Amino acid sequence: MEEKKSFLKEKIDHKSPNKNIVPITTSIGSDGKLSIGGCSIEELVKKYDSPLYILDEITLRNSCKAYKKALKEYYPGESLPIYASKANSSVLMSNLVSSEGFGLDAVSEGELLTALKGGVPNEKIVFHGNNKSTKEIEFAVRNNIKVIVDNDYDLERLEVLSNSLNRDLEIMIRFTPGIECHTHEYIRTGSFDSKFGFGIEYLNTLFDKISNFKYLKLKGLHAHIGSQIFELEPHKDLGEIMVNVILDAKKFGHDIKKLNVGGGLGIKYTENDDPPSIEEWVKTISASVVKACKKHNLDLPTLMCEPGRSIVSTAGITVYKIGAFKKIPGIRTYLSVDGGMSDNPRPITYQSNYSACLVSNPLNINSKNKYTIAGKHCESGDVLFKEIELADCKTGDLICVFGTGAYNNSMSSNYNRIPRPATVLVSDGESEVIQMRESPLDLLKYDVLPNRFIKQN
Repeated sequence: MEEKKSFLKEKIDHKSPNKNIVPITTSIGSDGKLSIGGCSIEELVKKYDSPLYILDEITLRNSCKAYKKALKEYYPGESLPIYASKANSSVLMSNLVSSEGFGLDAVSEGELLTALKGGVPNEKIVFHGNNKSTKEIEFAVRNNIKVIVDNDYDLERLEVLSNSLNRDLEIMIRFTPGIECHTHEYIRTGSFDSKFGFGIEYLNTLFDKISNFKYLKLKGLHAHIGSQIFELEPHKDLGEIMVNVILDAKKFGHDIKKLNVGGGLGIKYTENDDPPSIEEWVKTISASVVKACKKHNLDLPTLMCEPGRSIVSTAGITVYKIGAFKKIPGIRTYLSVDGGMSDNPRPITYQSNYSACLVSNPLNINSKNKYTIAGKHCESGDVLFKEIELADCKTGDLICVFGTGAYNNSMSSNYNRIPRPATVLVSDGESEVIQMRESPLDLLKYDVLPNRFIKQN
C-alpha cells in the first residue's frame, strides 16, 4: 500500500498549538482510524450525529497557558490576556478561558451575558463595538464592565449616562494606528480606512474633549491591526505608536494605565501556513512596549491583548458524512456532505482554505482521487474544498475538517432552514455536549402567523 505524505505525520507543537494543523490530542488508532481527545470520531458521530463540531480541551488550555507563560516571562509589568469571544462564544468557552486567568471581550449584549453566565469576572470583561446600542451600553455600565469607546456616538451617550449616575466611569478608546498587514481586505481593521475606532489624526481633539467631561475618566487605549497575521514587524511598530499616543494623552491630563494591543496572531490552516509562535508574538509586542516606555521614562501600563482565533481555532474540528457523488468526465468529481456554508461560511465568504482527511483513512493510504467537496445548500458557491486528494471513499464515510474552532460556529446560520450542529468537548476519552444540536422544530420557535392570516384560514 502506498502512503502519501500527510500533515497528520508532522510533529505536534504542544507549546504553541497555533503552529499545528490538528489538535494536540489527535491520534490514529491501531485500526487506522482517527481519534481526538482519546475519543473515536466514528463513535462520537454514532452518539451525537453529524455534522458535528468537536473541541479538544487540552489544546484550548495549552493555548491559554502559552499566552500566560509568555506574558509572565517577557512583560515585567501587569498583564491581562483577554479572549476575543467573537471567535467562538459559549458558556463553556467563557468558563474555560476564565479558569485559565483570561478576561474576555464582547461586542453585544448576548456575548456579555454569555461571559457573565460563564463566570468571567465583570472587571475582566471589555465591551467593544462600532455601533453599540444605548441599551447595550447601559447594560455594560450597570454590570461594571469597561466600555471601549469606538466613536463620538459612544462618547456622547457615556457622558450623558455618567452625568445621570453622578459618578465616575472609566473608559478606554479605540483608535486606528494606520498599520497595513498582508491579510484579507475584509478582515483588515487597523488601516486608516476602517469602520473601527477614532482616526489617529483626531486623537488630540478627542483628548481635549474628554478632559472637559466631569465623570468620564480615560484610563486606556486600544488598537488592533487585523487578523490571521503572520508578520511580527507590524506588532513591533504598534507598541511604539501606542506609547507615543500615551504621551499625547498625558499633555491633556489623562493618566493612561492600560494598553490593549488587540490580537490577530495567525494559525496554521494548511501546510503552506507558517505563523509565528504565541511566545514569539508576545515577546515582540512586549519588547516593543517596554522599549518605548523606557525611552520616554514612562511607568509600564497593564498590557492587554485579545487573542481569539489562536486560542480556539486549532482546538476545533468539524466532522461531516459523505452523501452524493457526481462525476463530470474530464472536469471534476463532486462529493457532497451533510453540512456546508451554514456551519462554515468562511470558504464562500473569504475563500478560506482548510485541511481535511477521511476519518477511516486519515493518512490517505492509496490516495489517488481528487474531489471537490460541496455542501448541501442551494448555492453553487457552497464548496468547502475545490480540489482535495483523498483515498477511495463512499457514501456514509466521514470527513474531518481541521482548524474550525474559530468563526465556524460563531458565524453559522440557518440558511435553507438547516439546524446548527451540536458541539462536544472531548478530553481524556470523555465527551460532553456543550451546545445542543438544533432541530427543524427549533427553527419555527420564533415564527408568528399574523391573526388576520389565521382568521382567513
